[in-house]
Amino acid sequence: MRTRPLGTTGYTVSELGLGAWGLGGGQWRGGDDAGGRAALREAVDCGITFFDTALAYGAGHSERLIGEVLKEEIRSGRAVVATKIPPHNREWPGKADKPLKAFFPAHHIAACTEASLKNLGVEALPIQQLHVWHDAWLGDPAWAASRDQMARLKKEGKVLHWGISINDHAPETALEVLADPLFETAQVIYNIYDRSPERALFALARTKPLGVIVRVPFDEGALTGGITATTVFPAGDWREQYFKGDRRAEAERRGKALAELLGEEVRTLAELALRFCLSSPAVATVIPGMRRPAHVRQNVEAVGRGALSAQMVSRLERHRWEKNWYGG
Repeated sequence: MRTRPLGTTGYTVSELGLGAWGLGGGQWRGGDDAGGRAALREAVDCGITFFDTALAYGAGHSERLIGEVLKEEIRSGRAVVATKIPPHNREWPGKADKPLKAFFPAHHIAACTEASLKNLGVEALPIQQLHVWHDAWLGDPAWAASRDQMARLKKEGKVLHWGISINDHAPETALEVLADPLFETAQVIYNIYDRSPERALFALARTKPLGVIVRVPFDEGALTGGITATTVFPAGDWREQYFKGDRRAEAERRGKALAELLGEEVRTLAELALRFCLSSPAVATVIPGMRRPAHVRQNVEAVGRGALSAQMVSRLERHRWEKNWYGG
């Protein structure tokens, strides 16, 4: 497992991390805690050292599972865990026309941090992130108190490093706040379809430098080839909404077009998706969701083949696809 520096945090992390939204249950159906525990152990055994979770994932269940299974790895520093503070009003994404106090008032930042510390069973959070953001809030009168609270938590040693989890498909909404020295990491959607971080965020990452954590490398499954016009999700699974209407058929059509690129250099769509993300030197780690040991092994094998050739990256250019299927 190759590693990369995570910005100025001082952490060197595995270039493949584990995204733990699915371990929380709730919105993701078809998995269980036994599979999640096994996936976490497999990840450690395969050399994965970065784990991303959030207080909102299963109302803390994802955090508790990670804290239970990776207790020794976290305490010894062999595992770096990043978590997130949900917006106070539970609205995703962060909207410019609403006040900061609706999302991240100072008292909420403190309370959520304490809850995550308890869930993970630690005295300090390696990385704490705001789960949404919009730069319009920098002009909000409440920002000074919220930022002071964050700085205080860092001074107290309860949060070691701060980051921003950027709004879906909107890296331009966090460029100003990420220039603040307090923030050392940025989590962003980046994949074959959505290359918007290349426009400005990656430039900032290089000059600051900033630790870039890439989420949604598989576009919620569309970039694995596993979504077809006839795909049926388990009852209550949130992807039923994400792939509503004719979206499954469109995902299948575009997946088939990408599959024409497979061959000697790249064998599967999932491999293509992961290796694309890691072909950018601006990326520190990519965090696909992995709820089963088999997922871990497949993804570890894929990233083990290294970055894509410049020719392949160029051929992917025509597959850019601007869309936003979140929130309906």
